Amino acid sequence: MSDAAQPTAAEVRAAVEAVKTALDRHLAAVERRTGEDDQAVYEAFNELASAAETYDELLYDRYDEVTPFEIPGAEDSLPPYAGPGEPNAVSVLIRRDYSVAEPQRLLAQAQRVEAAEYEDGEGANDDAATVPGALGILFGEFEPDEIASRHKEFGLEEGDSTLWVTAVDEPAEPGEWLEAPFDQVDPERVLCRFDVSAVFDEDHEDDDEDHEDPEDDDEGLDELDTDDELDGDDDLEPLDAER
Repeated sequence: MSDAAQPTAAEVRAAVEAVKTALDRHLAAVERRTGEDDQAVYEAFNELASAAETYDELLYDRYDEVTPFEIPGAEDSLPPYAGPGEPNAVSVLIRRDYSVAEPQRLLAQAQRVEAAEYEDGEGANDDAATVPGALGILFGEFEPDEIASRHKEFGLEEGDSTLWVTAVDEPAEPGEWLEAPFDQVDPERVLCRFDVSAVFDEDHEDDDEDHEDPEDDDEGLDELDTDDELDGDDDLEPLDAER
């Protein structure tokens, strides 16, 4: 950066004063908190983050120094809620990721569902013989929450998941958004969100590894029972495919 573009010392000083003011406002909002989702605390947090980020940038540009603050990036947070104070309706958006950890188990479970549905063999097709077809059968037969709670039985492994609750003015008309269910999400109308990811456990796992005793690494290896591994479909629990 050229000298002409560098911030002045006065600008840096003003930025740090803004951080001090934002800190006081944040503490005051926390002291007056009315609940876990207090909007004033949320807004004060965002103001503090913005002030700290501005100060950090100016400090670096002027003095080539950094702060110890970790500023949440825009991709990691939502903008302040700007929806109605008393929403008339809400829309819940859910995404759950899975990997197909055991294709044979998945196929076997889909075949059992199909066999229970077509006991006489009439009307059955070859969908249960392929992974895409088996996924269609299982997700068509079982509710998403049941898939989530029994994913291991279906040969699936959980990945990241998220749930967003958004405010809407009025309930949508039947079929109104089915063609593009996630295209009209307004981040400023998200009331709350809940994320689940293994990435949140990485720091905790790293701390645990730092305290492990290297001498214990080989303990118990001789006790592993290789007979417990999945052998065909013998250990599959029968599914109740009837609704």
